[in-house]
This record gives sequence, C-alpha cells and structure tokens, in this order.
Amino acid sequence: MGQLSERSAGAAWEHLRRLPVWLPPALLTVAVTVTGLGSAQLWRDELATWSATTRSPGDLARLAGTIDAATGPYYLLMHLWTRVFGDSTIALRVPAVLAMTVAAGLLAVLGARLVDRRGGLFAGLLFAVLPGTSRYGQEARPYALATMLAVLATLLLVTALRRPSWARWAGYAAAVAALGLIHLIALTVLAAHALVVLIAWWRGPASAGIATPSQPDAGRDRRVWRWLVAVVPVALLTGPLLVKARAQQSRQLNWVHLARLDDLTALPGGVTQSSVVGGLLVGVAALGAARLGRRALLPVGAVLLPVLLLFAAGTVVPLWVPRYLVFVVPFACLLAGAALAAVAAPAALVVVVLAGLLGLPDQAALRRTHEWPRSAPVDYAGAARVIADGQRPGDAVVYSPRHSWLFLDLGIEYHLSDPPRDVLVTEDEVRRGDLWAAECPQPAQCLAGTTRVWLVVSGRHTEPLAAVPGAKGDALRRDFIVTQVWQRPGLTVALLTNRPDR
Repeated sequence: MGQLSERSAGAAWEHLRRLPVWLPPALLTVAVTVTGLGSAQLWRDELATWSATTRSPGDLARLAGTIDAATGPYYLLMHLWTRVFGDSTIALRVPAVLAMTVAAGLLAVLGARLVDRRGGLFAGLLFAVLPGTSRYGQEARPYALATMLAVLATLLLVTALRRPSWARWAGYAAAVAALGLIHLIALTVLAAHALVVLIAWWRGPASAGIATPSQPDAGRDRRVWRWLVAVVPVALLTGPLLVKARAQQSRQLNWVHLARLDDLTALPGGVTQSSVVGGLLVGVAALGAARLGRRALLPVGAVLLPVLLLFAAGTVVPLWVPRYLVFVVPFACLLAGAALAAVAAPAALVVVVLAGLLGLPDQAALRRTHEWPRSAPVDYAGAARVIADGQRPGDAVVYSPRHSWLFLDLGIEYHLSDPPRDVLVTEDEVRRGDLWAAECPQPAQCLAGTTRVWLVVSGRHTEPLAAVPGAKGDALRRDFIVTQVWQRPGLTVALLTNRPDR
C-alpha cells in the first residue's frame, strides 16, 4: 500500500511538472473555492456589502463620508459588478473566488522567482487547500482582493529590482495604489518592500535575496529613487482615505478590543481558519526560512512586519482583527513551499494533502456559516421564510435591536422580495448615509393603526416581547400580544396581534 501511494504521488508530480507553474495552484484554488460557494448564507459583514453596493455612487459617497470610508473603493467596485451580474449570494462572492484564484497563480510565479519552480508550485498548492483561502475566497468582502494585490505588488517589486525600468516601476506603483484603496492595513506590506529596497541599494540585490542579471553598480541608486517615486501615488491616493478612516475609527471598530500578547499565538489559526493547519503552516514555513537564508528576507518581512506593525498599533488603538492580516498568508506559504521543495516531490505532495485533510472539518464548517464562532450561526433566511409563509397585506415588521452589527433588517430584507412595512423607520439607511436606519422616537404613535407585527429579535427567547427594551418594548407590550413564536438559529420571530381590548 505504501509503495502504491508513493507511486501515485510520483505520477501526480510528473503531470504537475509539465504544466505552467501557476496553472495547478490556480485550478485547485478555483475548484476548492467554488465548492459550496452559495451554501453559507450571507453573514453580517456581507450584508453590509450588499447594502452598500446596491446604492447609487452618490449614496455610496455619503456612506463613505459617514462610517465606511476605508471600504468605499471596494463598495464602488462591487457596485459596478452587481450592476452587471446581480446581487445573488454567488454573484456577490465570485469576485473573491477570482481574486484568490489569481493570488494562488501569482504566488506560484513569485515562489519560482525567489526560490525555484518546485518551491513556487508547492507554495501555491498549499495555499489552495488552506481553509482560510476558502473562507475569504467565499466572502463578499475585500480580503481576497487585498491578498491578490499584495502578492501582485510583491511580484512586481521583485521584477523591477531584477530588471529596473520605469515601466516596471509604474506597474508596481499601480498595484500598490490599488492595494491601499482596497485595504488600507495591507499597505503594511510596504515595510517589507522598503526593507528589501534599502538592502538592495546598500549591499546589492543579491544581499536582499533578489537574483539579478549582471549590471553596473550605478543601478543601485536608481532602484531606491524609483521605489520612492513609485510610492508617491500611493500616498496621494490613500492619504485622504486614511485620514477619513481614522476619524471614523470609533464608530467603525467600536467592537474591537486592544491587542494582547495571546492574540499573537491565536493569529495563525485565525488567518488560516484552522488552529491545526495554522500550526502546521508556521512550522513548515520556519523550516523554509532557515533553508532560504537571505532569500527569505522578503517573504519573512512580508509576514512578520505587517503582523508586528498592526499588533503594536493595536495595543494603543483598537485595530487588531486577525482577518485584516489574511494578505500575509501567501508569503508564509511561500516559505513553506521552499521547505517542501527540499524534499522528494511525493513527500511534499503528501504534506499538501495532509494540510488539506486536517482542514476538512473547518472547510465543512465554513460552508455552513461564516459567523464566528461557527457554533452560533444566524439564520436570516430561515426567519425570512417564516415571515414569507405567514405574511398578509398590511403587516408590519419591527427589529430588536435595530442598531446592531447583526443587521437584522438587512438580513430579512435580503431574503424577502416584498418584506413587510418597516413601521418604525423614519429615515432609511440610504437617506442617512449609514448602515442603520433611524427609528421613530415615539414608537406608540408610529405603531398606531397596525394590527399585525412581525417581531424579529436577536437570540433565542421564549418570551420575545420581554426582550425588547425601552419605549419600543413598552409600546409593543401595551398594544400587542404574542400569537406565535418561531425560533431559528440566532434569531427569534414572533407574530404579534392587537390586544382584544384595543
């Protein structure tokens, strides 16, 4: 059996080595990420994407001015996408699938440039089977695009350092500018780029781990100055966005806590979406870094410097969110690919397969829900079906809580083509330029004349009326009684009717 397994792995390697280095990782990534692409319903962050991208450009600009400037360019891109392809769950997630697929192919090419062909191939294949690649490749958020652009910018940097020209530096500048617009925190990868450029200027590209054709030493000065010129557009484009996002930080990240040391130990599992696979990746990557020596400078820097910079900032300002660092994962895979390239190809393929098998439970779980923890899903679709099955003309709906990151109203509205009248809303999200609607300050007056209300409450409640606080709860308890209650994961739906004495 062992000989058969080894022979099969050897045959697989012979097939792989004949293909372009980028093709197997790209094909494997698209195959994995499209599997179950629409199985998990949109979660809260994706509902925010849906709400934003279905608005007009003018309304998007108002939203960016109110709360979500950092994600504004991504929303605009997705607005254009949904105008063509619609806003179904699969349509919203396809851009992330494409981005992760391209990222895997680019990673293989980058690995071939920095290590060798085998190192690039195994890096890309390992990246493809990580649960985190599926998780963020199946999410209508900017993390997959940021991952792709971080790898692309790094590949273009290596190309420009090897064969400097203004055209190559212009391509690098465009990629980095796009990276900053899509995900500001991903610009921390520039710290690794700057380190490599400075060492290449001071000691030569070979000292920075970049193999170059023979050329005069005068090229050193041109490299550093061209890099500085290349990052100028980044500052011009992302500077105002960074200032605006910083002003919105207290609203946008009011749920984030200051970083602690134990957050660093949990990071590998967070970005790979599996503690076991994350630990395996770190261990193999460490072996690859030791093998590469000075050639490890760029990938090691691209992993460690963004992590350390965000952690340092996160100890002062609430910024530490593991998924913000997903873009460093390909560089850890590149280091791991270098370690795998040092062993026999069949053995390396076995490690890739092992990583895939260890991640299978998490792969299955993330296709059930994108909520975290995954043991606490929120079934917006199930709650919407309850309402759709029993809805009558003239019905109203009330949400509690309204101003919550659960986005109860968006979740129900996404799944209902004709939702009940949101009776307490005085100004919707679009008019406010916000992610939340404004509610009536005197709920009793706004509820007057309503005979049936669908109450949607977060959490599991046997007495849902008792779970509604404030004046809204007082008005509902005074004028309505609970006729029926349905409990769905993460939500409770109740049908309220007027009290007989009203």
